[in-house]
Amino acid sequence: MSDLSVAHRAALAQLIENVPDRTLRQLALAVAGMPGDKARTLESMLAQAGIDRVRRTHALTAIAPMFRSRPDGVVATTFPAPVLARLWKAATANQADVLAYLDPDEYGERDAYRVAAVCTRLYAAGAAAVRDQTEAVWPASLAPADRDAGLVALARVCDLGGLVHRALPSLGAWVGRPDGDQVAELRLLLRDAAAISPDGAQELLDILFAHLDDAPMILRLVTHSSSAAGRDSFLSGSELAVFVDRLIDAAEDRGRSVDTWKAGQPVETLHHALAWIATFLTESDATVQIHPDTAWGKRIRQVRLGVSKTVGALLGRVQRAVTPALPMTRVQTAGRMTREMPQLDVPLDPATTTAAQDALDLVRILRAPAGVFGCEAQRIGLVKDLTTQAFNYADLALEEINAGDVTDEALAIRRVELAADFLDRLEAVDQARTMRRRVAVAGHGPQAHSPRAA
Repeated sequence: MSDLSVAHRAALAQLIENVPDRTLRQLALAVAGMPGDKARTLESMLAQAGIDRVRRTHALTAIAPMFRSRPDGVVATTFPAPVLARLWKAATANQADVLAYLDPDEYGERDAYRVAAVCTRLYAAGAAAVRDQTEAVWPASLAPADRDAGLVALARVCDLGGLVHRALPSLGAWVGRPDGDQVAELRLLLRDAAAISPDGAQELLDILFAHLDDAPMILRLVTHSSSAAGRDSFLSGSELAVFVDRLIDAAEDRGRSVDTWKAGQPVETLHHALAWIATFLTESDATVQIHPDTAWGKRIRQVRLGVSKTVGALLGRVQRAVTPALPMTRVQTAGRMTREMPQLDVPLDPATTTAAQDALDLVRILRAPAGVFGCEAQRIGLVKDLTTQAFNYADLALEEINAGDVTDEALAIRRVELAADFLDRLEAVDQARTMRRRVAVAGHGPQAHSPRAA
């Protein structure tokens, strides 16, 4: 059987280039079982494409996160995703002799120093390609509004790629608790970046920023960049101020989303926004000495006060949402004496139940951020009151069930189970477990004197 023609090879190569990694592996497995010379040629092309992608992933790790938007939506320097493959193709066009050094040896290991040298060489080739072969790397039809500025930024990112490749293993230490030597290493790295470009320090931190899932962690790198960088007066006048501005902008956006959140909307949306703002406020308090009277200080104070007010109001509405789901009624016990008892003959209302569950989920998700917003005492008091309410409701309901004093035992048991669910949502695990054990053996006729005396 004849082999593939040059035109067929070119067409297949273009098709393979646009296939996602997972699909590429599936295609390779499918073709491996096909007979014929053409299938073997295609199998070889797929295998080579797989090797090339592994090399690309390893070599461009330093800048790869910049080719996708940040999941948290914080403003960052990013490039269109298709540009990454084009950049790699242009950078490796005349580098075939060194690409094999990116492959692991028979033990699955790589020579770190040799790989670093190859990556530095490839980034330099990539920077040259961005400047000299702009159409090949970033076609004019792809994100034209961002192209001119993006090409300039991408070239500078490639200029710093070799430095970042060697620095990535230290990133975890820098955002943790770095010792003196590690801080000195970061400052030396930033100095080297500044020697490459006037804005090299900011551009290097921009690359590292893309590797941080928690955006506020960049404040730790910023404050370690200089012995004076932790002061508001220094930062606000430096090129690193952009990172503080980005985070405050993001906190203000999330503060507005918290303020407009309504009952019935997904509680996890609120959770993510509150957790992010709490992390930012905690990091800014711990790292950057922002004076309350500065522009930054005033903006942060407004975020904190606005969210605190909203959280306090949300907590204040929880009790009103839970009480209708645990209805009580006053009954006569003996003589003129009355007592509040669970109203167990009322069918469960799905809307009321859902509203109560959502309100209790809100209390739960506020456990971590409530302290940051000054609402911890309110939350703790609310949890205590709600736990007592749900437990006592279930306890009294079980008294009636065991006394045989309910008209619909199955409905009454569902009420107790709902109260146990509320206890679970309040993280009162032991009380919830106790109620579930008791309800498992409850009912089946009179066993005790009913509190509702004849």
